[in-house]
Amino acid sequence: MASYFGHVWLIRLLFQRALAAIDLLAFLGALFQFRALLGERGLLPVPAFVERVGFRDSPSLFAWHYSDRLLTIVASTGILLSAIALTGLYEGPALWLVLWILYVSIVNVGQTFYAFGWESMLCEAGFFAIFLGSSHTEPSLIPILALRWMLFRTELGAGLIKLRHDECWRNLTCLYYHYETQPLPNPTSWFFHRQPKFMHRFAVLFSHFVQVIVPFGLFAPQPFASIAGALIIFHQLWLIVSGNYAWLNWLTVILGITAFSDWRAAPPAEPRSLFFNWILYALGAMTIVLSIRPVLNFFSKHQLMNYSYNRLHIVNVYGAFGSVTKERYEIVIEGSDDGVQWREYGFKAKPGDVHRTPPVVAPYHLRLDWLMWFLPFSVAVTPRGIAMRGYELWFIRFIRKLLENDRPTLKLLRDNPFAERAPKFIRALYYRYRYTTAAEKRETGAWWHRELIDQYLPPVSLEVLQPV
Repeated sequence: MASYFGHVWLIRLLFQRALAAIDLLAFLGALFQFRALLGERGLLPVPAFVERVGFRDSPSLFAWHYSDRLLTIVASTGILLSAIALTGLYEGPALWLVLWILYVSIVNVGQTFYAFGWESMLCEAGFFAIFLGSSHTEPSLIPILALRWMLFRTELGAGLIKLRHDECWRNLTCLYYHYETQPLPNPTSWFFHRQPKFMHRFAVLFSHFVQVIVPFGLFAPQPFASIAGALIIFHQLWLIVSGNYAWLNWLTVILGITAFSDWRAAPPAEPRSLFFNWILYALGAMTIVLSIRPVLNFFSKHQLMNYSYNRLHIVNVYGAFGSVTKERYEIVIEGSDDGVQWREYGFKAKPGDVHRTPPVVAPYHLRLDWLMWFLPFSVAVTPRGIAMRGYELWFIRFIRKLLENDRPTLKLLRDNPFAERAPKFIRALYYRYRYTTAAEKRETGAWWHRELIDQYLPPVSLEVLQPV
């Protein structure tokens, strides 16, 4: 098999170091954001969640007990172990097993704030990393091939969901809109949006080629597998440059490393034990069995996207941007002392102030900003204003936290215009955003032009906003 797929000692080392870096970011995000979002006094408190959902339905260390202090211990332990793996001080299976247990425990109680495809991706990649072994032992191709299979599912799932779901992917026009309407644009997104239309159409065609055709090359002999991996990595780097998608693209790049083989001789390594070899055979068999439903999903007219068939997030189905919104709507939150003069809250990455340069935040994941991007999807814009189905529970609690000037919640924001005392009123406005033209940008310096459509939330105070 080594003659077909190549040797992977160095590839294993690079993959482990890179995955440890993503783990480090993920646990840092939990340390800095989890308490305000999901802690004892968070927007969707974990204690209330684990009372409703048992361990069997959502396996987690927090199923038996949750406290903000315990979360801090779990996240800090994850940070420490990730740093150890990143520096190479230790990279044995026990370390990766603990990292996987800790992060699955966080994801399984994270509710909507952790309901992103790249969370399951990190869990699955972390699971297969357990079986890679340390640098002083002979590597096995079984976990490497399992990771290539994960990359195959990630790419092909994303490609098929695009072709099935939105006509603009089929007629090659989705990128006319995507750079402007993507969740969290970065400084280059404006320039990508302004490319000629023939470039957008070519980019969509290239995306289809990389995501639908190229993944089959991952299981070809070298150097064809390396060529497939290089094309996938190039495509992902294009996405990294043009937007903020948390660690989705970076993790896909890291998976792409497994498509390569060593380009130099590996140092002497200890042979694997017979016991560990049997574990690897069991891993291969389990992966094949768990792959049955994901494979059938490829052929389904109702293809699932970013779905886990088991609560441990092993061998999942993936996909991204099956549908592309054609106009950008933003919910802008403002506070007031008197109901007359209003001041705007600023988020760390979500568009708000039209003159603010969109930041680069990926691969760090700003969960509140991402959830704010999803809110307008439940709103229908009509000639008379907006029609909506109601408010998300977390959003109403978020508004109440702003009225209370809740310190942990305010740390999730970039600008708090009421640093000295809490506002008496909060409202949310519904805007249509578009990028400025080149002429508008030169004249005003603004990145965005926005048009007020309606009120999303009328002015409320603590007296009328009851605890929920």
